Amino acid sequence: MTFSLVARCAETGMFGVAISSSSPAVAARCSYTRSGIGAVASQNITDPTLGPMTLDLMQSDKSAEEAIAEIKKEGKYINYRQVLAIDKKGETAIHSGSNSLGIWTDAKGKDVISAGNLLANENVPQAIVDGFETTTGHLGDRLIAALHSGLLAGGEAGSVHSAGMQVCDKTSWPIVDLRCDWSEDCPIMSVTKAWEVYKPQVEAYVQRALDPREAPSYGVPGDE
Repeated sequence: MTFSLVARCAETGMFGVAISSSSPAVAARCSYTRSGIGAVASQNITDPTLGPMTLDLMQSDKSAEEAIAEIKKEGKYINYRQVLAIDKKGETAIHSGSNSLGIWTDAKGKDVISAGNLLANENVPQAIVDGFETTTGHLGDRLIAALHSGLLAGGEAGSVHSAGMQVCDKTSWPIVDLRCDWSEDCPIMSVTKAWEVYKPQVEAYVQRALDPREAPSYGVPGDE
């Protein structure tokens, strides 16, 4: 009931997750990034503790592959979980438990890994990777393009209702965390529109947090 990707921008060091599902609020439960460390998606029958746990393992200098190996040993009911990770070197790893739902598979590329469950077909993750690799620009642009590629390839077996994108850079918080928690229309398009609005303002919001004295105006009524 989910398809996703985790990725790294080798040029900027940013990490990101993009995800969509027929379930509500998928990005709130499944997306994890950490500056300088990596990105994780914890999905299928989701255990939200596995995202931070995997990031903690990679922060202790374990590779994505080593972290996922540890998750497979320490995670509860791990046969029901699907966890994919990318580390600071761009190396990727995945665990898909034997109780993953429906058609489930994954695909890897340079600085990216995609996976899903209850998919319309086995080609969806590779389409997501292809969409990421053939798109240039900001990591957010590439994540959004990859989600659309997955949807075009068939996406989930049923209709998707939620989607999200999270990106971290140099700060301790994600610089982008956009979600559509439920929609009867296309949630990926909703996140795409939100990104189009938010992208030109990302750096301004970071600057306001770091030092509002140097920040641009807020652009609200009464602000000069």
